[in-house]
Amino acid sequence: MEPPMEPSGGEQEPGAVRLLDLPWEDVLLPHVLSRVPLRQLLRLQRVSRAFRALVQLHLAGLRRFDAAQVGPQIPRAALAWLLRDAEGLQELALASCHEWLSDEDLVPVLTRNPQLRSVALAGCGQLSRRALGALAEGCPRLQRLSLAHCDWVDGLALRGLADRCPALEELDLTACRQLKDEAIVYLAQRRGAGLRSLSLAVNANVGDAAVQELARNCPELEHLDLTGCLRVGSDGVRTLAEYCPALRSLRVRHCHHVAEPSLSRLRKRGVDIDVEPPLHQALVLLQDMAGFAPFVNLQV
Repeated sequence: MEPPMEPSGGEQEPGAVRLLDLPWEDVLLPHVLSRVPLRQLLRLQRVSRAFRALVQLHLAGLRRFDAAQVGPQIPRAALAWLLRDAEGLQELALASCHEWLSDEDLVPVLTRNPQLRSVALAGCGQLSRRALGALAEGCPRLQRLSLAHCDWVDGLALRGLADRCPALEELDLTACRQLKDEAIVYLAQRRGAGLRSLSLAVNANVGDAAVQELARNCPELEHLDLTGCLRVGSDGVRTLAEYCPALRSLRVRHCHHVAEPSLSRLRKRGVDIDVEPPLHQALVLLQDMAGFAPFVNLQV
Protein backbone atom coordinates (compact mmCIF):
# COMPACT_ATOMS: atom_id res chain seq x y z
CA MET A 1 0.00 0.00 0.00
CA GLU A 2 1.41 3.40 -0.96
CA PRO A 3 1.80 6.01 1.81
CA PRO A 4 -0.66 8.92 1.70
CA MET A 5 0.56 11.74 -0.51
CA GLU A 6 1.14 15.14 1.02
CA PRO A 7 -1.11 17.96 -0.15
CA SER A 8 0.34 20.18 -2.85
CA GLY A 9 2.72 22.78 -1.49
CA GLY A 10 4.27 20.31 0.94
CA GLU A 11 1.75 20.97 3.73
CA GLN A 12 0.92 17.92 5.86
CA GLU A 13 -2.65 17.16 6.83
CA PRO A 14 -3.32 17.54 10.58
CA GLY A 15 -2.74 14.26 12.42
CA ALA A 16 -1.25 12.49 9.37
CA VAL A 17 1.86 10.39 9.81
CA ARG A 18 4.34 10.20 6.97
CA LEU A 19 6.08 6.91 6.28
CA LEU A 20 9.50 8.37 6.88
CA ASP A 21 8.41 9.68 10.28
CA LEU A 22 8.24 6.11 11.59
CA PRO A 23 11.35 4.83 13.41
CA TRP A 24 13.80 3.61 10.80
CA GLU A 25 15.79 1.12 12.87
CA ASP A 26 12.86 -0.34 14.82
CA VAL A 27 10.03 -0.27 12.26
CA LEU A 28 10.89 0.57 8.66
CA LEU A 29 14.03 -1.54 8.23
CA PRO A 30 12.99 -4.79 9.93
CA HIS A 31 9.26 -4.72 9.14
CA VAL A 32 8.84 -2.80 5.87
CA LEU A 33 11.95 -2.70 3.69
CA SER A 34 12.84 -6.30 4.51
CA ARG A 35 9.67 -7.30 2.62
CA VAL A 36 10.23 -5.07 -0.42
CA PRO A 37 11.76 -6.86 -3.48
CA LEU A 38 15.14 -5.57 -4.60
CA ARG A 39 13.67 -4.44 -7.91
CA GLN A 40 11.25 -2.17 -6.08
CA LEU A 41 14.01 -0.80 -3.86
CA LEU A 42 15.74 0.52 -6.96
CA ARG A 43 12.60 2.47 -7.77
CA LEU A 44 11.98 3.59 -4.22
CA GLN A 45 15.39 5.18 -3.86
CA ARG A 46 14.55 7.54 -6.73
CA VAL A 47 11.61 9.10 -4.87
CA SER A 48 13.65 11.47 -2.72
CA ARG A 49 16.96 11.88 -0.97
CA ALA A 50 15.37 10.69 2.27
CA PHE A 51 14.10 7.49 0.68
CA ARG A 52 17.49 6.99 -0.95
CA ALA A 53 19.18 7.22 2.46
CA LEU A 54 16.67 4.76 3.93
CA VAL A 55 17.22 2.23 1.13
CA GLN A 56 20.99 2.55 1.42
CA LEU A 57 20.80 1.89 5.15
CA HIS A 58 18.76 -1.24 4.45
CA LEU A 59 21.14 -2.48 1.77
CA ALA A 60 24.14 -1.97 4.06
CA GLY A 61 22.66 -4.55 6.42
CA LEU A 62 21.81 -7.22 3.84
CA ARG A 63 22.71 -10.80 4.70
CA ARG A 64 21.53 -12.37 1.45
CA PHE A 65 21.69 -10.98 -2.09
CA ASP A 66 20.43 -12.69 -5.25
CA ALA A 67 20.77 -10.58 -8.39
CA ALA A 68 17.97 -12.59 -10.04
CA GLN A 69 15.52 -10.82 -7.71
CA VAL A 70 16.33 -7.55 -9.47
CA GLY A 71 15.64 -8.95 -12.93
CA PRO A 72 17.07 -11.23 -15.59
CA GLN A 73 19.43 -8.53 -16.91
CA ILE A 74 20.59 -6.36 -14.04
CA PRO A 75 22.80 -3.48 -15.24
CA ARG A 76 26.36 -3.22 -13.96
CA ALA A 77 25.68 0.21 -12.41
CA ALA A 78 22.65 -1.12 -10.53
CA LEU A 79 24.64 -3.99 -9.03
CA ALA A 80 27.42 -1.65 -7.95
CA TRP A 81 24.94 0.67 -6.24
CA LEU A 82 23.04 -2.12 -4.52
CA LEU A 83 26.18 -3.66 -3.03
CA ARG A 84 28.39 -0.64 -2.46
CA ASP A 85 27.72 -0.46 1.31
CA ALA A 86 27.08 -4.14 2.01
CA GLU A 87 29.64 -5.50 4.49
CA GLY A 88 27.76 -8.32 6.20
CA LEU A 89 26.68 -10.56 3.34
CA GLN A 90 26.51 -14.28 4.05
CA GLU A 91 24.94 -15.41 0.75
CA LEU A 92 25.71 -13.99 -2.68
CA ALA A 93 24.19 -15.20 -5.97
CA LEU A 94 25.31 -13.48 -9.17
CA ALA A 95 24.55 -16.06 -11.85
CA SER A 96 22.15 -13.64 -13.56
CA CYS A 97 25.11 -11.28 -14.14
CA HIS A 98 27.01 -13.93 -16.08
CA GLU A 99 27.16 -11.98 -19.35
CA TRP A 100 29.25 -9.11 -17.98
CA LEU A 101 30.44 -9.83 -14.41
CA SER A 102 34.20 -9.26 -14.24
CA ASP A 103 36.92 -9.43 -11.61
CA GLU A 104 36.69 -5.66 -11.22
CA ASP A 105 32.99 -5.96 -10.37
CA LEU A 106 33.30 -8.91 -7.99
CA VAL A 107 36.58 -8.63 -6.09
CA PRO A 108 35.65 -5.44 -4.15
CA VAL A 109 32.40 -7.09 -3.03
CA LEU A 110 34.26 -10.17 -1.81
CA THR A 111 36.83 -8.04 0.00
CA ARG A 112 34.14 -6.16 1.92
CA ASN A 113 32.23 -9.32 2.91
CA PRO A 114 34.53 -11.80 4.68
CA GLN A 115 31.52 -13.50 6.34
CA LEU A 116 30.30 -15.01 3.06
CA ARG A 117 29.21 -18.63 3.42
CA SER A 118 27.47 -19.23 0.09
CA VAL A 119 28.50 -17.88 -3.34
CA ALA A 120 26.88 -18.74 -6.70
CA LEU A 121 28.79 -17.73 -9.83
CA ALA A 122 27.40 -20.26 -12.31
CA GLY A 123 28.08 -19.30 -15.90
CA CYS A 124 30.16 -16.23 -15.05
CA GLY A 125 32.67 -16.77 -17.84
CA GLN A 126 34.26 -13.30 -17.71
CA LEU A 127 35.85 -13.94 -14.33
CA SER A 128 39.36 -15.26 -13.85
CA ARG A 129 41.59 -16.99 -11.34
CA ARG A 130 42.00 -13.62 -9.60
CA ALA A 131 38.36 -13.61 -8.46
CA LEU A 132 38.58 -17.13 -7.06
CA GLY A 133 41.81 -16.21 -5.29
CA ALA A 134 40.12 -13.23 -3.64
CA LEU A 135 37.25 -15.45 -2.56
CA ALA A 136 39.53 -18.11 -1.10
CA GLU A 137 41.78 -15.56 0.60
CA GLY A 138 39.09 -13.31 2.00
CA CYS A 139 36.20 -15.66 2.86
CA PRO A 140 37.49 -18.43 5.15
CA ARG A 141 33.96 -19.39 6.26
CA LEU A 142 32.83 -20.32 2.75
CA GLN A 143 30.66 -23.46 2.79
CA ARG A 144 28.87 -23.53 -0.59
CA LEU A 145 30.25 -22.48 -3.96
CA SER A 146 28.86 -22.87 -7.48
CA LEU A 147 31.28 -22.46 -10.38
CA ALA A 148 29.21 -24.42 -12.90
CA HIS A 149 30.06 -23.65 -16.54
CA CYS A 150 33.02 -21.44 -15.57
CA ASP A 151 35.52 -22.56 -18.19
CA TRP A 152 38.30 -20.47 -16.65
CA VAL A 153 38.50 -22.65 -13.53
CA ASP A 154 41.68 -24.69 -13.79
CA GLY A 155 43.73 -26.89 -11.50
CA LEU A 156 45.73 -24.00 -10.05
CA ALA A 157 42.58 -22.06 -9.17
CA LEU A 158 41.07 -25.12 -7.50
CA ARG A 159 44.24 -25.74 -5.48
CA GLY A 160 44.00 -22.24 -4.02
CA LEU A 161 40.40 -22.87 -3.05
CA ALA A 162 41.25 -26.21 -1.45
CA ASP A 163 44.12 -24.70 0.53
CA ARG A 164 42.21 -21.73 2.00
CA CYS A 165 38.57 -22.80 2.50
CA PRO A 166 38.50 -25.22 5.45
CA ALA A 167 34.70 -25.03 5.86
CA LEU A 168 33.83 -25.99 2.27
CA GLU A 169 30.96 -28.50 2.13
CA GLU A 170 29.24 -28.07 -1.26
CA LEU A 171 31.02 -27.45 -4.55
CA ASP A 172 29.57 -27.36 -8.07
CA LEU A 173 32.21 -27.77 -10.79
CA THR A 174 29.82 -28.79 -13.57
CA ALA A 175 31.41 -28.30 -17.01
CA CYS A 176 34.67 -26.92 -15.61
CA ARG A 177 36.43 -28.77 -18.40
CA GLN A 178 39.98 -27.67 -17.62
CA LEU A 179 39.96 -29.72 -14.43
CA LYS A 180 41.66 -33.10 -14.59
CA ASP A 181 42.10 -35.99 -12.17
CA GLU A 182 45.11 -34.36 -10.49
CA ALA A 183 43.11 -31.31 -9.42
CA ILE A 184 40.25 -33.38 -8.02
CA VAL A 185 42.69 -35.65 -6.18
CA TYR A 186 44.23 -32.59 -4.53
CA LEU A 187 40.79 -31.28 -3.56
CA ALA A 188 39.90 -34.64 -2.04
CA GLN A 189 43.09 -34.85 -0.03
CA ARG A 190 42.86 -31.28 1.28
CA ARG A 191 39.13 -30.83 1.83
CA GLY A 192 37.58 -34.27 1.48
CA ALA A 193 36.78 -34.72 5.16
CA GLY A 194 34.17 -31.96 5.07
CA LEU A 195 32.73 -32.35 1.56
CA ARG A 196 29.06 -33.34 1.44
CA SER A 197 28.07 -32.45 -2.11
CA LEU A 198 30.16 -32.32 -5.29
CA SER A 199 29.33 -32.04 -8.97
CA LEU A 200 31.92 -32.94 -11.59
CA ALA A 201 29.32 -33.38 -14.32
CA VAL A 202 30.09 -32.90 -18.02
CA ASN A 203 33.86 -33.27 -17.70
CA ALA A 204 35.45 -35.88 -19.94
CA ASN A 205 38.83 -35.37 -18.22
CA VAL A 206 37.65 -36.81 -14.88
CA GLY A 207 38.09 -40.54 -14.44
CA ASP A 208 38.30 -43.34 -11.91
CA ALA A 209 41.49 -42.01 -10.29
CA ALA A 210 39.66 -38.89 -9.13
CA VAL A 211 36.53 -40.77 -8.04
CA GLN A 212 38.50 -43.33 -6.05
CA GLU A 213 40.45 -40.63 -4.24
CA LEU A 214 37.21 -38.82 -3.43
CA ALA A 215 35.78 -42.05 -2.05
CA ARG A 216 38.76 -42.68 0.21
CA ASN A 217 38.89 -39.10 1.54
CA CYS A 218 35.22 -38.04 1.73
CA PRO A 219 33.47 -40.16 4.38
CA GLU A 220 30.65 -37.58 4.74
CA LEU A 221 29.93 -37.30 1.00
CA GLU A 222 26.16 -37.42 0.41
CA HIS A 223 25.68 -36.25 -3.19
CA LEU A 224 27.98 -36.86 -6.17
CA ASP A 225 27.18 -35.89 -9.76
CA LEU A 226 29.30 -37.60 -12.43
CA THR A 227 26.88 -37.10 -15.32
CA GLY A 228 28.71 -37.26 -18.62
CA CYS A 229 32.11 -38.11 -17.10
CA LEU A 230 33.00 -40.50 -19.89
CA ARG A 231 36.20 -41.81 -18.29
CA VAL A 232 34.50 -42.88 -15.06
CA GLY A 233 33.91 -46.63 -14.86
CA SER A 234 32.85 -49.39 -12.54
CA ASP A 235 36.08 -49.33 -10.51
CA GLY A 236 35.33 -45.83 -9.29
CA VAL A 237 31.75 -46.67 -8.40
CA ARG A 238 32.79 -49.79 -6.48
CA THR A 239 35.18 -47.68 -4.41
CA LEU A 240 32.36 -45.26 -3.62
CA ALA A 241 30.25 -48.16 -2.39
CA GLU A 242 33.08 -49.31 -0.15
CA TYR A 243 34.21 -46.02 1.39
CA CYS A 244 31.20 -43.65 1.34
CA PRO A 245 28.59 -44.86 3.86
CA ALA A 246 26.78 -41.50 3.88
CA LEU A 247 26.17 -41.41 0.11
CA ARG A 248 22.51 -40.66 -0.67
CA SER A 249 22.50 -39.84 -4.38
CA LEU A 250 24.74 -40.64 -7.34
CA ARG A 251 24.38 -39.32 -10.86
CA VAL A 252 26.07 -41.46 -13.55
CA ARG A 253 23.91 -40.93 -16.62
CA HIS A 254 26.00 -41.08 -19.82
CA CYS A 255 28.86 -42.76 -17.95
CA HIS A 256 28.98 -45.62 -20.43
CA HIS A 257 31.71 -47.58 -18.64
CA VAL A 258 29.72 -47.91 -15.41
CA ALA A 259 28.14 -51.37 -15.30
CA GLU A 260 25.14 -52.46 -13.26
CA PRO A 261 27.05 -54.84 -10.92
CA SER A 262 29.01 -51.90 -9.54
CA LEU A 263 25.76 -49.99 -8.88
CA SER A 264 23.81 -52.85 -7.31
CA ARG A 265 25.55 -52.55 -3.93
CA LEU A 266 24.58 -48.89 -3.74
CA ARG A 267 21.00 -49.65 -4.80
CA LYS A 268 20.67 -52.14 -1.96
CA ARG A 269 21.64 -49.37 0.46
CA GLY A 270 18.90 -47.13 -0.91
CA VAL A 271 21.17 -44.72 -2.75
CA ASP A 272 19.24 -42.69 -5.34
CA ILE A 273 20.78 -43.44 -8.75
CA ASP A 274 19.61 -41.73 -11.92
CA VAL A 275 20.17 -44.81 -14.11
CA GLU A 276 17.52 -47.53 -14.01
CA PRO A 277 18.53 -51.20 -13.75
CA PRO A 278 18.81 -52.98 -17.15
CA LEU A 279 15.68 -55.10 -16.56
CA HIS A 280 13.59 -52.01 -15.92
CA GLN A 281 15.01 -50.36 -19.04
CA ALA A 282 14.14 -53.43 -21.11
CA LEU A 283 10.57 -53.50 -19.81
CA VAL A 284 10.09 -49.83 -20.60
CA LEU A 285 11.46 -50.34 -24.10
CA LEU A 286 9.15 -53.31 -24.62
CA GLN A 287 6.19 -51.28 -23.45
CA ASP A 288 7.05 -48.44 -25.82
CA MET A 289 7.48 -50.80 -28.78
CA ALA A 290 4.51 -53.11 -28.18
CA GLY A 291 2.13 -50.58 -26.70
CA PHE A 292 1.27 -52.63 -23.62
CA ALA A 293 2.43 -52.89 -20.04
CA PRO A 294 4.30 -56.16 -19.42
CA PHE A 295 3.11 -58.25 -16.51
CA VAL A 296 3.89 -61.48 -14.79
CA ASN A 297 1.16 -64.15 -14.60
CA LEU A 298 1.28 -65.60 -11.11
CA GLN A 299 -1.58 -68.09 -11.64
CA VAL A 300 -0.72 -71.78 -11.16
